[in-house]
Amino acid sequence: MSEVLNIRERTEKEEEERLSRYAAKSRAAMRERIEEECPIRTKFQRDRDRILHSKPFRRLKHKTQVYIAPTGDHYRTRMTHSLEVSQICRTIARGLQLNEDLIEAISLGHDVGHTPFGHVGEEALRLIISHFEHNEQSIRILKVLALEGQGLNLTKPVLDGILHHTGEVIPVTLEGQIVKTGDRIAYLCHDYDDALRAGLLIRNDLPEAVKRTLGERPSDMITTMVVDMIEASIGQNCIRQSVIIQGAMQEFRQFMFDRVYNSSTLREERRKGQYIIQALFDYYSRDTSKLPENFLIWAGGDKTQAVVDYISGLTDNYAIDLFERLFIPR
Repeated sequence: MSEVLNIRERTEKEEEERLSRYAAKSRAAMRERIEEECPIRTKFQRDRDRILHSKPFRRLKHKTQVYIAPTGDHYRTRMTHSLEVSQICRTIARGLQLNEDLIEAISLGHDVGHTPFGHVGEEALRLIISHFEHNEQSIRILKVLALEGQGLNLTKPVLDGILHHTGEVIPVTLEGQIVKTGDRIAYLCHDYDDALRAGLLIRNDLPEAVKRTLGERPSDMITTMVVDMIEASIGQNCIRQSVIIQGAMQEFRQFMFDRVYNSSTLREERRKGQYIIQALFDYYSRDTSKLPENFLIWAGGDKTQAVVDYISGLTDNYAIDLFERLFIPR
């Protein structure tokens, strides 16, 4: 057994010797509940595995990225997006000698709190209860709801990176900061790719400044932004981008919001998605006994929170099927 125990200890020692002085080290990571160490895996590796094997992560394969319940086989889902974020961010981490295991755990867990129908569902819940943020729901799922109400007891650097992957607050670790920007790189480039596939855009639509600075193909754009982040951040105690690339990325983002995310073409589908969320929320709020077992217990008796927890966890197709079962005559 002592030889097996040396595997984790050896990895922890390698982190100290190989990684940048600015990297997060797994040995120092703390959990809310103390538990016995794994003889083989570091804390960040265990966190990654716990997320990967969890039900909330598996549900991401049926949660939309941009298109509601798309009929094609090759459109991104929240799961493929999370995997692509992980790959992009690990490349940056390797270039900067940061902790790839921490990067992977944050990347895989950052979107588990997304509602059905993506940001459409998030906006619908926000209109109903005044405040709902998918990053905060991700933390609630991972700390409270996952593993049948036990939570995954993840380390604080992982939770911090997930909570602050969006919003104004900067993650504590450089690894978390990489995911904050890498997430944006991934969804802009891949949503652009999907928009081309869907016929919402053609390549000539892309602003000239974006094409000139970042490139025209999604893979070229990713490479340009990844290389820039590495070059701008080497030897620094924070993650940076050059002014030119950051400006082009912001213009690209505005273009995607104008032409894709808020496009009139998708408006009717978004309206339908919001209607389903509203109808389901009203139905379960009127009678919380209709909720699956334990949701009220996990919410500490808070009926609104229990309904939010249940609805936000639904996949796109399950929400549609549930709506039909509850409201459409047979």
